[in-house]
Amino acid sequence: MASMSHAYTPAEAAAVSEIAVKSVHNAIDKRIIATHLIGSKSRALTDDDLLRLKLWYGVGSILSAERRKRLFDTIDQNPDANTVRADDYLIVDVARAREHLAERAEALREAERMIESVKGIGGGEPVFKGTRVPVRMIAAMRAQGESTAVIVAGYPSLTKRMVELAEIWAAAHPARGRPRKLSEQGLKVKSVKRLRLRNESDPKATGSTW
Repeated sequence: MASMSHAYTPAEAAAVSEIAVKSVHNAIDKRIIATHLIGSKSRALTDDDLLRLKLWYGVGSILSAERRKRLFDTIDQNPDANTVRADDYLIVDVARAREHLAERAEALREAERMIESVKGIGGGEPVFKGTRVPVRMIAAMRAQGESTAVIVAGYPSLTKRMVELAEIWAAAHPARGRPRKLSEQGLKVKSVKRLRLRNESDPKATGSTW
């Protein structure tokens, strides 16, 4: 495969390829893919490595490890091929895999341009530029099933695209240590809902409030 210019940390590679970071490290440890020293990234992966990851796990339930390695050899020998025959019955759409990875890699770079950490804002927690909205909080809301429309309505300083990009950025930059409280991030709770608990054995009992 031809060498490409971009370098990714294992977490970034996992976010772009949509493969669990644990699986990325497993592929590195088993030397399915190699790592490189690129700039400040001591365990960096290239676009070619991401393609190998995507194909290795993408056809893992169909092809044995040996056949997958032969698939890589075939791609190396035909770097411009759009499709590659893996066996008598399986043809791999390499061009589509490259296109999908390129789209997600560009989305991650777009997200990087929109996000910053500023001392004194959110306790240094990464926020969208021009706002005080923590990116990881928005990503968590999306992961819990909240719609983009509802989030944008609640945070007018955000655009639909910002919300969409929060997830890939958060996946590429997992938080370290214990989750910080809102107060530690310089944020305030806007509202608190109080729920009354009823004693099931006594429908008239009021129970406790939270």
